[in-house]
Amino acid sequence: MTFFKFEADFVEALRCIPMQVRLKLDTCGIKLKLQDWNHFTQAERERLVELLCLTSAEIFAYREQLNQILIQHTGKSGTDLPVDENPPWLDAATIPESVTAKAQELGLTITLAQWSSLQPIERFALIKLSRSSHENKNFLPAAQEFGIVD
Repeated sequence: MTFFKFEADFVEALRCIPMQVRLKLDTCGIKLKLQDWNHFTQAERERLVELLCLTSAEIFAYREQLNQILIQHTGKSGTDLPVDENPPWLDAATIPESVTAKAQELGLTITLAQWSSLQPIERFALIKLSRSSHENKNFLPAAQEFGIVD
């Protein structure tokens, strides 16, 4: 399990959705609201952290497990999201504009060499943290943690 240091203030109790689960949600194509996550038991949250979501079979199983938990707590399954066949976090050769813009806003430059040296989960985190619709106060701590800025 990969938890980032910038998630440390909420990850122990899993009161917020950790990046690794958010990656799985994007992979399986389900939108999960924080209020729904907060209805889950600690054991259910831990299960969603631990379940693999890489192969087609694992993605299907993850989606099924998540929907079962959602139905149990909310009475309905999750909202479908389109699944990107070529997600930007798997593209080590292209820095998304949102990441470049957020870095520039903070007076930083992320080079292609730095971007390509990151693990997909790290690129995913920076992409999520760079979006204007997301509370992105953790962009700088994440960039520091990933060794791309001092």
